[in-house]
Amino acid sequence: MNSRKKLNIKDYLKKRNVKRFSLFILIAFVFLIFSKLSNSYKQTIKLKVAITNIEDEVILENDSLNVMDAFIEAKGFTLVPFLFKNYKTIDLDAQTDLVNKSNHYVFDVQKHKYLIEEQLGSSYKMLSIKPDSLIVSYSKRASKYVPIDLNTAISFTSGFDIKGDYVLSIDSVKVVGSVKRIAEISAVTTEALILQEVNKNIEAEIYITGIQDIETFPKSIEVRAEVKRFTEGKIEVPITLVNKPANTIINFFPKTVTISYYVDLDNYSEIKTSDFIIECDYNSIKDNQTYFIPKIIKKPEFAKRVSMKQKRVDFIKL
Repeated sequence: MNSRKKLNIKDYLKKRNVKRFSLFILIAFVFLIFSKLSNSYKQTIKLKVAITNIEDEVILENDSLNVMDAFIEAKGFTLVPFLFKNYKTIDLDAQTDLVNKSNHYVFDVQKHKYLIEEQLGSSYKMLSIKPDSLIVSYSKRASKYVPIDLNTAISFTSGFDIKGDYVLSIDSVKVVGSVKRIAEISAVTTEALILQEVNKNIEAEIYITGIQDIETFPKSIEVRAEVKRFTEGKIEVPITLVNKPANTIINFFPKTVTISYYVDLDNYSEIKTSDFIIECDYNSIKDNQTYFIPKIIKKPEFAKRVSMKQKRVDFIKL
């Protein structure tokens, strides 16, 4: 029994010694790694160029070839990310950092070393860089501006409607693509603006519907509309007969028509008979026809759903 206890104690001590030794090895390894990473190393790294602020019509060609090789000196800690990604991205502005030729950009690497050093940061010391100049080829597509057709599916709370028209942040967009495809496009449409039971002002961002093989700039627009409480009104308006021959006498009935309209409360009291013009055109009558079809020639801009109760005006020639 005593011998068993002695064996168990020895095994326990051995296991503790193994754990301590393993921990010591691990700590020593960590210190070794930190020591190595604290040293400076010289290494060639790849700098991948990303060109920003490019014209909408420009398409970069062989984008994967826009790479520079920089011979740098840096601490091991700084170089660790290159174990997972073998390049660093450098952003260049097409309008300020590059020279624009007829079908390519030119980046003078030696002249603009400071731009690269700024983006690398103080952790890197750049010893040299190749090539001396970087040529970035591109091609251009056709473009033009086209109007925007707003697509809405909006229902309003009873007694509410928009006052005036929908206001778009811009009235046209640039479409970019092949010459043939651009020629086929006369307008673009927005995605449907779907709102229900609206009773307050509308403010929304809405995207332009995509078109195959075409890019649109911008991709979205802002839409605004003023929503007001509306009411229905009616008014009697006299009929005006136009194009009647001078030697012709005509008697027509009725002499007035009832106009119905929908208007916001702010403008309800502003509606006057003179805001409307209703005409019957003598030249529009056909042989043996004994009636006119009245037409609304003028109406207030702020009035909606303007309609006439009378659809015809009878007449006789005297």
